[in-house]
Amino acid sequence: MINVLVADDELPAVEELAFLLGRDDRIGVIHRASSGAQALRTLETESVDAVFLDIHMPALSGLDIARVISRSARPPAVVFVTADEDCALEAFDLAAVDYLLKPLRAERLSRSVDRISDLIKDGTPAPEMITVDLGSTTRMIRRDDVTYVQAQGDYARLHTAEASYLIRVPLSDLEQKWAGAGFIRIHRSYLIALNHVQHLKLSATGPSVAVAGAELPISRRHLPSVREKLHSTRIRPQG
Repeated sequence: MINVLVADDELPAVEELAFLLGRDDRIGVIHRASSGAQALRTLETESVDAVFLDIHMPALSGLDIARVISRSARPPAVVFVTADEDCALEAFDLAAVDYLLKPLRAERLSRSVDRISDLIKDGTPAPEMITVDLGSTTRMIRRDDVTYVQAQGDYARLHTAEASYLIRVPLSDLEQKWAGAGFIRIHRSYLIALNHVQHLKLSATGPSVAVAGAELPISRRHLPSVREKLHSTRIRPQG
């Protein structure tokens, strides 16, 4: 069971997050704090595996608390919860496991608990983070959230379940850098994440692969290596 601390200076926000977490069978004890000082006192006296921190708290902010936590011998996992994205870059500099935007969605919160669970269970290293621009906002996304990448000239478009982001990196560079993270080239225009593949289709119109609901073409040149990689992941071709 994962014991957590929820810290937010607004009591309704604390209770809402505690309620949502309480519906997850993996969550054990839920501690509550309505200030940064109270959160630090709780961390000194209780065994906590993960902390959900509101960033904008008076006196001691969530970022201040995370800095204190980062100096611990065995720091708990940190998830930031906020109504804006202005502090995303600084948050991930503090090795946050996740960054949740208000209003919270139950399925998004569940994914955070997945990450915390994996971190605790496997001692998983901090995720690879990528800086992206969305309109006028700069934010960070996790590489393991990227389902596939699409070439767009000297740029690459990263597709996730929630949005897509343009970065100024050629697809060929990402192919080399991300090969060890389970990404393979299937076409001159596409790089896919193996763990997001749903099925391989071999049809008269040409081979393709379904990745997170998108049907992407496989070039004849890349087909042998794609089949070999997917075979090792037990994904079989469909007619």
